[in-house]
Amino acid sequence: MDQPIQYKWWQGISLAILFISIAAFAYTGSYLTLVVPVGYLYVLLMGLNWKTAYWILLFTIPFSTQLEFFNDTLSTTVPDEPMMWLFLIMFGVTFVRHPDIFPKHWWRNPLVLVIMLQYIWLIVAVYYSKETFISVKFLLAKTWFLISFFVIPFFVFREKKDFRRAFFLLLFGISTTILIILIRHKAYGFHFRKVEQAVSGIYYNHVDYSTVISMFFPLLLVAFPMLKRRPGLKVLLAFIIVFYLVATYLTFARAAMVAIFFSLVIGVATRLRLVNFVMPLFYGMMAAILVFMIHHNKFIDYRPNYNKTYMHKTFTDHIVATFRGEDMSSMERLYRWIAGIRMSKDSPITGYGPNAFYYYYKPYAVSSFRTYVSRNTEHSTTHNYFLYMLVEQGWPAMILYAVLVALVFGQAQRIYFRFKDKFYKNVTLGLSMMFAAGFINNFFSELLETHKVGCLFFLAVSLLVVLDKKSKDEQKQLAEGNTEPIS
Repeated sequence: MDQPIQYKWWQGISLAILFISIAAFAYTGSYLTLVVPVGYLYVLLMGLNWKTAYWILLFTIPFSTQLEFFNDTLSTTVPDEPMMWLFLIMFGVTFVRHPDIFPKHWWRNPLVLVIMLQYIWLIVAVYYSKETFISVKFLLAKTWFLISFFVIPFFVFREKKDFRRAFFLLLFGISTTILIILIRHKAYGFHFRKVEQAVSGIYYNHVDYSTVISMFFPLLLVAFPMLKRRPGLKVLLAFIIVFYLVATYLTFARAAMVAIFFSLVIGVATRLRLVNFVMPLFYGMMAAILVFMIHHNKFIDYRPNYNKTYMHKTFTDHIVATFRGEDMSSMERLYRWIAGIRMSKDSPITGYGPNAFYYYYKPYAVSSFRTYVSRNTEHSTTHNYFLYMLVEQGWPAMILYAVLVALVFGQAQRIYFRFKDKFYKNVTLGLSMMFAAGFINNFFSELLETHKVGCLFFLAVSLLVVLDKKSKDEQKQLAEGNTEPIS
């Protein structure tokens, strides 16, 4: 039987790419040449079954690593970010052809509204940025990131099996990276100062690594009671929970430990219908502390002793030094926070531009808070996501982020009590707790722009939008007398 001309055309292109790649590999000996045929196959897969392609993207997130080009002026993470580019293109083409692709309930969801406002204001901040080039790069990365982990999941997660598949893919990937890092760390005797070497090449740093563990951990907790009829799997999951707790401790990241505790607080508060009081209380406490510190320049009393503020050899010393005000990383945060607050007065509405903090903050810093790492050779930023938004995108961006956090917890509580289906109740609770852990980690850093943390953070928000509709559909079914469980 003769093959269609179109099929022969694709067959010819495929063979040509394969042979050219093999020839290039034979000539150069570089394994990078083999990326071309693999990428080509992935593009073909997206044309045939884009949902399977998305599951592959999700699976690669924990394993993806950063590559830098042109003297570190450009960077990307592989293989996940090129996949995000493809999903951005796919979505763009689909949206142009079918602008009504989103149902009305999607646009009406308050979480979608806030994310959209954040994105619109980001464009405004980029327009007024003092560092246009790096801000435009930020905008582009944010665009394909939101498409991949906030928009596309709405069309992928339709049934319970989709939620289970995502859980197991991430569980396998994250657990594998933890195991690799623990083996590496063991070679260093699990030394407090060697954790950065152990995570290198897999995560940006130990903060990125610890944040991913602490965010995924709540999903393990909510999965545990769902295995009542499978005692073997329940024992295995109990072992995995302990494994994650040990791994979290061995990251020696204080924020991740606090994040796990806070996620438990959110879980309990949600079940007691008290979660709507948590964030107002949190914001009130932060405002009170800020007023106290600013009044008569009280913050000056907490300036560090330069000669006593340093990195410590053990985690115990690190914790003790934190309470004494002699820990370098804590004091360096105060140094950046003070600079950020003072900076915001000169550009309160649009900020200095995304990723522009580093280039302008030092003249605003208070020299008495300087530490040994204040030279900031790694070009890191505010170490607080609220101030990060305030300095780089202005008050509107910071307020929108604060509103988003409160809305997520409030909506998750409503969804939780709307559901009768225990599976979806537990999933809702787990996503809210995962988001809570991400929030706390971001209070001490700015991690939403990193691919592994940002993926979990925006995926949680996106899936709550999906579950909001499912919970309303379930209520409607029950009101009509249909008691069949929803898929």
